[in-house]
Amino acid sequence: MRRRFTLPALTVAAVLGSLFVAATPAFAHGYISSPPSRQANCASGAVANCGDIVYEPQSVEAPKGSTQCNGGGSRFTVLNDNSKSWPAASVGQTVTFNWVLTARHSTATWEYFIGGTLLASFNDGGAQPGATKSHTVSMKGFTGRQTVLARWNIADTVNAFYSCVDLNIGGGSTTTPTPTPTVTTSPTPTATPTTPAPTSGSTTWAAGTTYKVGDVVTYAGKSYQCRQPHTALTGWEPPNVPALWTAL
Repeated sequence: MRRRFTLPALTVAAVLGSLFVAATPAFAHGYISSPPSRQANCASGAVANCGDIVYEPQSVEAPKGSTQCNGGGSRFTVLNDNSKSWPAASVGQTVTFNWVLTARHSTATWEYFIGGTLLASFNDGGAQPGATKSHTVSMKGFTGRQTVLARWNIADTVNAFYSCVDLNIGGGSTTTPTPTPTVTTSPTPTATPTTPAPTSGSTTWAAGTTYKVGDVVTYAGKSYQCRQPHTALTGWEPPNVPALWTAL
């Protein structure tokens, strides 16, 4: 009897444990918000017909070492499509890239490339970044239309996060201006889940506030609806994180 009782108890515990793990959601990660990366342009509606990346600009995760905009994985291959009309930001020979990080992983290095040329590498030595991260990078004499591949290499996994940024490099020493929110009303895509109806009245967005799906806030005179539950941080203002907020 004891052996019969013990085995089912262990089995039930194992099943419950696996269900608990499976039910734990994987949260977001990070991408370059300015100059707008390809996934940022998709999420803001500046480029149409991007597929699921519209909802997950922060999730371009794949093994380290890829030179493709989607990291070489099976998802988000639209980011590799150079025939699409990707907007190119006009910049000088020095550019500041700004990341929005919705999960702050322990970091090995940040790398920036044009083609096979390494423009810059920043070693964080395993440190955890803040909610935002910025790097000022020299374009090393490249001019005209170029695509910069950025890799955020995670310290404690085999993966990296990828972000491609299209630039029109005009020369000189002008840096990328401090980014300002440039959110357009996102078109309603087809064959994708609709955003839940608001569950509460509109309030002013504030860092430190915990938001749930459906909450509506105002920021800089515009209204936004929460898409993922989270506690807001400085740098996660609604125009900067389309993965968390939808413009209404």
